Amino acid sequence: MTQEKINQAQAEHEEANRPEQEQAGPTAAEAAAEQLEAEHAAVSDDLPDDPEELKKLLREKTSEAADNYNRALRLQADYENLRRRSRQEKEDLLKFGAEHLIKNLLPVLDNFERALASAGDGGEKFISGVQMIHRQLYEVLTAEGLAPIPAQGEPFDPNLHEAVMQVTDADQPENTVVEELRKGYYLKGKVIRPAMVKVAVS
Repeated sequence: MTQEKINQAQAEHEEANRPEQEQAGPTAAEAAAEQLEAEHAAVSDDLPDDPEELKKLLREKTSEAADNYNRALRLQADYENLRRRSRQEKEDLLKFGAEHLIKNLLPVLDNFERALASAGDGGEKFISGVQMIHRQLYEVLTAEGLAPIPAQGEPFDPNLHEAVMQVTDADQPENTVVEELRKGYYLKGKVIRPAMVKVAVS
């Protein structure tokens, strides 16, 4: 056997007896380290070498991050406002759900009061019966939150009163309600019908 064949046989023996892990290539940790190093190198390649350019890039990224943060805050605020409006609309629906019905009943209440005012002293039993019906209807409506708007002798308020006439009255301060022509009403604090009034002018 020549020396060359001896060396070849020895090399084949060493290869066959090399540890399995060594033959399999790098370990998982080594592979991860190589990948991390490659990623770091890629990021480093993207960064400018000039310090001024690097500062400029940092300022841009900082501004971009601030914009994204402010945008997120605005979206959160919009969402909270939407939730608040939805909750308020639901509360208003529950609170003023009977508003349409009550407004339609107000003319009935007006007619009862006109009938009582024009009946005078005639028909005492009839008047008594109408008064009882009026009182019961009024109690039902007030239980739902109906309340009259003060008018007679009050300062004129366009939020509460509808002026249909102006009269000269030396005994009353200017812009004072001197006569109520039709009652106005609140429903749970909300004006559902302003009072129709006469207002004093100088």
